[in-house]
Amino acid sequence: MDTELRAALPKRACGVPFHPRSLRTIRELIHSLSGASRQQIIRQCCEHLGWSDYQGQAKVTAARSVLLSFHERGWIELPAARAVKRTSPSSSLPSGYEPIQIQLPLHQLQGITLRTVTTKSERHLWRGMMEHYHYLGGPRLFGAQLRYLVESEQGVLGAMSFSAAAGRLRERDHWIGWSGEQRRIHRHLLLNNSRFLILPGVQVPNLASHLLSKAARQLPADFEQRYGYRPLLLESFVEQGRYQGTCYRAANWIKVGQTSGRGRSDRRTAAQQSSEAQPLPIKSIWLYPLCSTKRLHTALCQPAATSANSTNRSALQGAAQERAA
Repeated sequence: MDTELRAALPKRACGVPFHPRSLRTIRELIHSLSGASRQQIIRQCCEHLGWSDYQGQAKVTAARSVLLSFHERGWIELPAARAVKRTSPSSSLPSGYEPIQIQLPLHQLQGITLRTVTTKSERHLWRGMMEHYHYLGGPRLFGAQLRYLVESEQGVLGAMSFSAAAGRLRERDHWIGWSGEQRRIHRHLLLNNSRFLILPGVQVPNLASHLLSKAARQLPADFEQRYGYRPLLLESFVEQGRYQGTCYRAANWIKVGQTSGRGRSDRRTAAQQSSEAQPLPIKSIWLYPLCSTKRLHTALCQPAATSANSTNRSALQGAAQERAA
């Protein structure tokens, strides 16, 4: 392997150190899996390189991004992508769907619930609403995630989602007090409010802040039921110039700064983007602790040397359960 390629390789990939021998492993796997699909190769790379999350599940989405970037650079040669037959557009709304039209005070809106999206029909409705009514469209969620449908006795009011937090975020990391190593170890305990939608026909003052507060109370238990642990901190981004973040402020979220206008996987963004690419919009950063600030900082700033011992596990458990007590 030449010196130039060695220097160009990333230091980390999918949360673990990446070395020249890691690239050799990928190349050997591709060669040995002749005739395999990209998906099969991705899963084998996850298994051999330790690309797994907190629960030991393969980081398939992140691994796909890494391997595609290597393929585009000519470092590896992936097999041609196989066409996926779709029976209907993923962005379509269910047949016969009619968005709700409602205007009334919050106290008159009965039976407000956040229903966890679990079935195919619920996922169809959730994505369809996001594609049609959210200005960013339906997202590709990363990591551990939960989707909700916002319902009431009057009908479906909107939808929201929580998924993996941003990798590096200077203002957030400074507020927490994170070192790079602490962020790497504990980032799974943060969740990003990746989408929040109230349908345009729903005119209910203070509903947005009410839903954010309701989600903060309900989400930890829902997340623990699915993934086996509780998150400690929520984050969200509000595009400046488009929104003020009023509902987050009203729900007691904390504004800690703004983004730098760079993307999620940004270590090499400048090199990968074309010269005509526009910078991302600046967004304000909002945080919501799911436990006391003191316990939050204690749990999230455990040093690497003690991150796996019983003392640290006790700190995490106490912080995560504080809200439920």
